[in-house]
Amino acid sequence: MDEVDLLALIAGAVTDARSGSADGEGLLASLSALHALRATLDKWEPELITAARAAGVSWTALAPALGVTSRQAAERRYLRLQPSTTGEATGEERIDAQRDRRAGERAVSEWARGNAASLRQLAAHVTAAEGMSAAGRRAAAGVARALAEDDASALLAPLGETRRHLAADHAELAARVGELGEETVRVRDEAISDRRRRTHG
Repeated sequence: MDEVDLLALIAGAVTDARSGSADGEGLLASLSALHALRATLDKWEPELITAARAAGVSWTALAPALGVTSRQAAERRYLRLQPSTTGEATGEERIDAQRDRRAGERAVSEWARGNAASLRQLAAHVTAAEGMSAAGRRAAAGVARALAEDDASALLAPLGETRRHLAADHAELAARVGELGEETVRVRDEAISDRRRRTHG
């Protein structure tokens, strides 16, 4: 039974109930249909919000369509509706986890921009390293592409990819890339801890 049929069954049962002609079996069937339709609508809503955002619709414009009064409330509703991919049990936990991720990403990006000269120097050494495998050269090419970006934070992920390829013949460079990874983890963790202290006291 598709969604149109489910809705027709529910509407018919409501009409019968209001007129006093509904029977128990029909009401149970309509309640089952209502449950199935509600589950479908719950799946559709985040899909439509995602599509609207991809089409350039702002959270402010989405708010009244979602029955809320602010962009923050619209975003919170969306996050509550999203299925968890990282183990959070409730909508509020998903919102918290998303805000943690954003705080960490912002902090790491800011740190990278503040240390752009050192990052670019390390990236230059990595791209000049000789003797790497074909996979290592491909990883180093990713670093070279990121070097062309204005934002130094674009270097972090491709540099991290090169570490295992540098380990055999360029231990010092591999160690420096490893230290970079540890530093970004520290910056991210501190930002998340700071956000939680400010939010939860």
